[in-house]
Amino acid sequence: MSETVRIDKWLWAARFFKTRQLAKKAIEGGKVRYNGNRVKVSRNVEVGALIEVPQGWDNAVVEVLELSDQRRGAPEAQRLYAETPDSIARREREAHNRKLANEAMRPPIKRPDKRQRRDIQRFQRNPSDD
Repeated sequence: MSETVRIDKWLWAARFFKTRQLAKKAIEGGKVRYNGNRVKVSRNVEVGALIEVPQGWDNAVVEVLELSDQRRGAPEAQRLYAETPDSIARREREAHNRKLANEAMRPPIKRPDKRQRRDIQRFQRNPSDD
């Protein structure tokens, strides 16, 4: 454990990114927020700070519990932060909404048969003649 840790090193050590280079690109691209503001790569992390980090389709808001600049196993990395309850609820709600949207877009169970294909072609050719 060290007293000061750069945000790119902390994100890498907490296993939000596979490499420090990916963490640096996310920070420079404005995808990572520190206490609600954009941040530079050289920013030092403080215990108790809120960091918004992209995770897949969503953004997770985590509170810094410990500092570390060494990447260790996942169980140890999870002790460095705690996700806020609001963030968990928002991510679950958005995941549920995406699931509902995907269910509405289900493909047909089977391909149209010959008669249905002819009806479709007739409709596409002359939509106002029927």
